[in-house]
Amino acid sequence: MQEPTFFILTALAGRPLHGYAVLQAVGELSKGRVSLRAGTLYAVLDRLTEGGLVVVDSEEAVQGRLRRYYRLTDAGAARLGVEVAKLRANAAVAAARLRHHGHADPSPAV
Repeated sequence: MQEPTFFILTALAGRPLHGYAVLQAVGELSKGRVSLRAGTLYAVLDRLTEGGLVVVDSEEAVQGRLRRYYRLTDAGAARLGVEVAKLRANAAVAAARLRHHGHADPSPAV
C-alpha cells in the first residue's frame, strides 16, 4: 500500500471526513511528509470507493457546492489493520538488524 493511501485510510478511521478535511488530516498524521493535491486525493478516494474500502457517508451543500463525506468501511478497517501489522513486522526486522549491526533503535518516542 502506498503511503498516501495508508494515511487517507488512517484519517478516515477516526470519523467520516470531507475531502478538504482528509487533506488536512493526512498532512497532520504524516507530520507533513505526505502532501496531496485535491485531484490526487479524489482519484484515490474513487479507487478506494470502487474497492469497497471507503463509502460516501453523506453529502451536504455548503456555499452552493456539494461537500461529500467519506467513511471507512469494515473492509477498509481490516485492510488498514493488515497494513499496520505488516509495517510493524517490517520495522521489527529492520530494528533487529540494526541492533545486530551495533546501532541503537532509531525509532522516535511516540
